[in-house]
Amino acid sequence: MTQSERHRPEVVVGLVATPPDQPARVAARLTAELIDGLTARVSPDVRWTVREGWGKVAPRRDGGAEALLDELARRRTDDQWDVAICLTDLPLHFERAPLVAQTSGRRHVGIISLPALGLRQMHAVRAAVPDLVGQLLADAADHRVPPARRGPAETTRHLPAVRRVIDGADAGERRYVASGLIGRVRLLTGMVRANRPGRALLGLSKLLVGAFGTAAFALTTDTIWQMGDALGGLRLAVIMVLGLGALVAWLIVGHDLWEKPSRETPAELARLFNLGTILTLSLATAVSYVVLFVGTVLVGALLIDTSVFEQVLQRPVHTGDYLTLAWITSSLATVGGAIGSGLENEETVRAAAYGYHPEPGGWQDEKSMERSSGAS
Repeated sequence: MTQSERHRPEVVVGLVATPPDQPARVAARLTAELIDGLTARVSPDVRWTVREGWGKVAPRRDGGAEALLDELARRRTDDQWDVAICLTDLPLHFERAPLVAQTSGRRHVGIISLPALGLRQMHAVRAAVPDLVGQLLADAADHRVPPARRGPAETTRHLPAVRRVIDGADAGERRYVASGLIGRVRLLTGMVRANRPGRALLGLSKLLVGAFGTAAFALTTDTIWQMGDALGGLRLAVIMVLGLGALVAWLIVGHDLWEKPSRETPAELARLFNLGTILTLSLATAVSYVVLFVGTVLVGALLIDTSVFEQVLQRPVHTGDYLTLAWITSSLATVGGAIGSGLENEETVRAAAYGYHPEPGGWQDEKSMERSSGAS
């Protein structure tokens, strides 16, 4: 530390991720570069310190943003941070519209709902957090930093789909509310991104193996060849959709992934969780279907001789016939894959449920462990 840095006042910013899953990954990347952003966009005349921490694995669902702000305010006081920002993957609402962010000047804390940012979460968080910190310090009349150069209107440029800012200036309470339809679509895409459909796809490996086995057996049956030739494109498409739908339904029912409304989980939040789970599993199964289809096309081309195929169909065979055969075979094989999915590891499958957050090993940050050891 240089001599000039020692004489600059220190401002400590806490960055909390809850639950420690997707928010923790975003927070870890942001921590490494946040000091530069605060220096450039809030004040170069203070010494910025960023403390990274993890919040609860299962944050309160019934209290919404206010419950998160209260919990964060207690954490800020205990850890002696000047201000604190919480990144969460909990979908939040205000007046039935998606809530993107909220700051509380009275409590010196703010939250950002990552799903409401859509797909480009890191870009939005990197741009918005320094503005929110600056506003919190300005609301607190902190003499160490100059008055905020960027007001709430400027912050909305860095928070996607924000329709309006609900400003309680007397208490420093500001809510950044997303636009209607676009905001809801962005919220759902952000939920699917946070749910990591790639993890669900890799976790359902036994399903794909079972489906390949079923497809290989079906390719040797000339009855399937004739069925594919007799069915039109519309009926094949219906069979595909029904097969994929049956697979998603089997995964949800067989592994108890359906979120039920309760005292802790409001009905609207449960609906969002279930929709996020359905979209995640649908995307994962659709990608697995494409992989299965491509593999079936290749196996069919190698296994089935054109002359034999023509003899069964009693007409010349073209490339489209092999594609049609792979189409109906893949659709039927997904039902066989659904049976194989019952053999998947329970934790792996449940990770696709949006409201389920398994406690990772070593998830507690240093301060949380100190409090736990002190309580014992």
